[in-house]
Amino acid sequence: MDMEAVTPMDERPDLELETDYSVTEFVAALRRLADALEAGDRPVVEVEGERLQVPAYATYSIAYEREDGEEEIEFQISWSDEQADNDEDGEGDAPESERESEDPKV
Repeated sequence: MDMEAVTPMDERPDLELETDYSVTEFVAALRRLADALEAGDRPVVEVEGERLQVPAYATYSIAYEREDGEEEIEFQISWSDEQADNDEDGEGDAPESERESEDPKV
């Protein structure tokens, strides 16, 4: 993947994007993400034209919220500038077999 196409984290302004998907599109995106992570790749996720490469030190969680009669489940992938500062090569503690290879776009 062309790393120039992914904006470095320290150059990005604060931003929040959300895109609605059909069930088919959502399932396909989750499958691409799961396949990339299972293969040890660092996937690139694109939301509304913003391309983000998931670093090896990212954390994964599933959140559930119920409030005022509404319910929400979020599949979350999180990382921070502070983690990036402590991980100069972007590989975290990933074993060599899980380090950066071809980065599939999710």
